[in-house]
Amino acid sequence: MPNKPFSASLREPVMHLNKGVIIDLHGEINGTVEVALNAAYDRAEAEDVHSIVLNFGGVDYINSTGIALIVGLLARARKSSRLLIVFGLSDHYMDIFNITRLVDFMNVYPDEQSAVAQLSQLQ
Repeated sequence: MPNKPFSASLREPVMHLNKGVIIDLHGEINGTVEVALNAAYDRAEAEDVHSIVLNFGGVDYINSTGIALIVGLLARARKSSRLLIVFGLSDHYMDIFNITRLVDFMNVYPDEQSAVAQLSQLQ
């Protein structure tokens, strides 16, 4: 089965919540997407927001290198005192985020409504 192309896009317009921006992720997250993933994160940081939200609802596959890229985004968020909020993980990837303890360092929600409610509390 061929790899699904990766894309990462910011919501336009940036959410009505001025303290956060959502990055919608689609396709497979592996070593080949590092530049695109970091570019999307750079655009989100440029919005000067308190929180960056990663939507994994469109992600089909994440390999170990992809997990390392997500850890890199987490390190960037922590260094700049931003919250990294995640939603839309499949049960399988939720298990992996638990096993790797990523859930200890980022806020993980089952759906967009829950993630946005968290942003609303930051207002």
